[in-house]
Amino acid sequence: MIVAMGRENEGMLKTLVDLGFGQLVSFVLAIMTFSASLVSTQVDAPLFLSFTTYSAVALVYGSIMLYRRHKLMVPWYCYALLGFVDVHGNYLVNKAFQFTSITSVTILDCWTIVWSIILTWMFLATRYSLWQFLGAAICVGGLALVLLSDAGVSGGGSGSNPLLGDFLVIVGSIFFTVSNVGEEFCVKRKDRVEVVSMIGVFGMLISATEITVLERNTLASTKWSAGVFSNYVVYAVSSFLFCTLMPFVLKRSGAAFFNISMLTSDMWAVVIRIFIYKQKVDWLYYLAFLIVVVGIAIYAKSEKDPNDTNANLDPEYHLIDDQIPKIT
Repeated sequence: MIVAMGRENEGMLKTLVDLGFGQLVSFVLAIMTFSASLVSTQVDAPLFLSFTTYSAVALVYGSIMLYRRHKLMVPWYCYALLGFVDVHGNYLVNKAFQFTSITSVTILDCWTIVWSIILTWMFLATRYSLWQFLGAAICVGGLALVLLSDAGVSGGGSGSNPLLGDFLVIVGSIFFTVSNVGEEFCVKRKDRVEVVSMIGVFGMLISATEITVLERNTLASTKWSAGVFSNYVVYAVSSFLFCTLMPFVLKRSGAAFFNISMLTSDMWAVVIRIFIYKQKVDWLYYLAFLIVVVGIAIYAKSEKDPNDTNANLDPEYHLIDDQIPKIT
C-alpha cells in the first residue's frame, strides 16, 4: 500500500510539473503573439521578425554545439527541411496579424491538432479511437465559429481582410505541424540542443535569404523608433524562450499535451484584447473557445501515454527505430 501511495504521489507530482511547464510555455506564447501583433501594425516584415528569433537561437545554442564539437546525429538536410517549414509557418501566421484579429490567430492556430492527427495517421500509422476523432471534430466545429464571426455573421471580427488572415493562419498551422512532428521525433531520439541549434541556424539562413528579396525595401524605409525596437526585443526574447522550452515539453509530455497546454494561450489573448487593445470581443469567440476546450478534453481523456512513442503504432511499426540508420 505504501509503495502504491508513493507511486500515486509521484505520478501526481509529475502531472503538476508537466502542467506548470505547459502553462509557462502557454504564457510565453501569449506574450510572443501579443508582441508580434504590435510589430505587424508598425512594420510589414514578418520574415525579419522571425529572423530575430532564429538569430538568437543560433547564437546561443550554436555556440554550445561548437563548444561540444560533436558530429551531427541527424543529417543536415533534415534540419534544413524543418527550418524551411518553421520559417514559413512563422511567416504566414505573423502576416495574418495584418488582416485579422489576435484572437482569431490564436484560436485558429489550434488547427495544428487536426493536422497532427492527419499526418501521424498517414505517415506513422498511428491508431486513434473514436473518442479521439470525436474530440477533434468538436474542435473543428468550434474553430468554424471563428470563421463565421470573422465573415461578419454576427458583426464580429476585426482587420482589413479577416477571411484572408484566417486562411493564412490555417495554412501556417500545417507548416507548424510538420515542424512540430519532426522536432518531436528528433528530440525524443536525439540531442535536444542539436535540434534547437540546427533549426535556429537553418531558420536564420533561410529567412535572411528571403528578406533580401521580399523585405529589403520595407526595412530600408522603416522609421525605427524606440517603440518599434522595444517590440522587436520583446518578441525576440519571448520567442527564444518559447523555442527553448518547447522541445523540453515535447520530450517530457508529448505533442498532444503540448497542443492542449497551448490552448490556454487563447485566454491570455482574450485578456490582452480586452484590457490592452480596448476592443470588444464577439460572443462567438467565447462560445468557440468553450467548444474547443470540450473537444480537446475528450481527445485528451482517451489518449494513451505520450511518452510511449510506439503505443499507438501497428505491431509492424514497432521496429521502426531499429530500421533507422545510425548517423555517426
